[in-house]
Amino acid sequence: MKGYLQAASIGVTVCGLAIVGVAPAASQQASTSQQINVIVPFPPGGFADGAARIVAEKLGAKLRQTVVVENKAGASGNLGARNVAQAAADGNTILISTTATAINGTLYKNMGYAAEDLRPVAIVGSAPEAIVVHPSSPINNLQELVTQAKTSSLNYGTAGVGTGSYIATTYLLKSLAKVDLVHVPFQGGSAAINAVIGNHVTAVALTVSPMVPHITGGRLKALGLASTKRNPAMPDVPTYSESGFPGFTAASWVGVFVPAKTPGPTVERFNTAINEILQEPDVQQRMRGFGLEPMQRNTADTAKFFADEIANWGEMVGTLGLSIN
Repeated sequence: MKGYLQAASIGVTVCGLAIVGVAPAASQQASTSQQINVIVPFPPGGFADGAARIVAEKLGAKLRQTVVVENKAGASGNLGARNVAQAAADGNTILISTTATAINGTLYKNMGYAAEDLRPVAIVGSAPEAIVVHPSSPINNLQELVTQAKTSSLNYGTAGVGTGSYIATTYLLKSLAKVDLVHVPFQGGSAAINAVIGNHVTAVALTVSPMVPHITGGRLKALGLASTKRNPAMPDVPTYSESGFPGFTAASWVGVFVPAKTPGPTVERFNTAINEILQEPDVQQRMRGFGLEPMQRNTADTAKFFADEIANWGEMVGTLGLSIN
C-alpha cells in the first residue's frame, strides 16, 4: 500500500503496520487518547490501501488522535473484515475495504461473520469496471465483441474467480449477451494487464483504475465502461448502457465500516469527518490519481448504498451459481 505522512507527523511501517496520524501537542489533544486502528483486509499496494492511507492520515489530523493502519490480508478480505466485525464497538476499530464486503456474503458459504455484523460509515470513492483489448484488435466495442464471440472462440482474463470484475463481466456476457467466452484467471490485475498488452488474451476485464494510463497512453483499447456516464479522461469510451446493455453498471468502491453495535453518534462523527476530508482538493486529486472518484454520502444514504450493493451483487452471484467454501 501507499503510505502518506503529514508534514508534522512521524511515520513508521513495520510488518504491515503504519502510523499515519500522530496525536498533536498536549494543548491540542482531543478529549480521548484512544488510538484508532484502521484495518485494510488486503495486501499493500492496491487502490483500497491507497485510499485508506489518505483517509487515515487526514482523519488523524482532524480528530487529533493517533491512527494506525494495519494490513490483515486473507480469504479475499474476509479475515480483516471478521477482525473488525468481532472487535469492541467503541469507535477505536475501523475497516476500510472494497466491494468484496458486499459480494462475499453471497459468494462464500462461511465468512466467519455476517454482513450485518458491520455498520457502513461512508463510501470513500468508486471506479467502474471496464473491458479492454489490445490496440491492434479488430474489436472496437462491446457489440463487436459479442458478435465475434458468437462465431469465434474468444477468451477474457480477470484477476481471478470471485472478484467483482469476474462476476460483473461473466454476468454481462453469459446472462445478458448470451455468449460464452473462455475465462482465463490471473494472479492479480497487473498480470492480467500484461497479458492483454502482450496480446496473449482476447480481452481483459478489470476495475478501470489501473488501466487508465495504459488506455490514455494507447497501450490498451477500452471497449466500454460499466458506469453511469463517460469518464472525462476517456471521453470516447462509451458506457455499457450506450453499448446495448441499458442500466447495467458495476464498480469497485472503497468503504468505511465499524462493528455493528458502534453507537450512532460515533458513526455520525466519523461520517462527518470523512466527508469533510473528501471535499479537500488535494484529497480529490490524490484519489483520482489512482482512478477513484471521491464520493460523499450521509449515514442513511451510505447504509442504503451498501444494502443495494449486497442485493445487486448477490443477484449476479446467484444467477451465475457461484459459491466458494
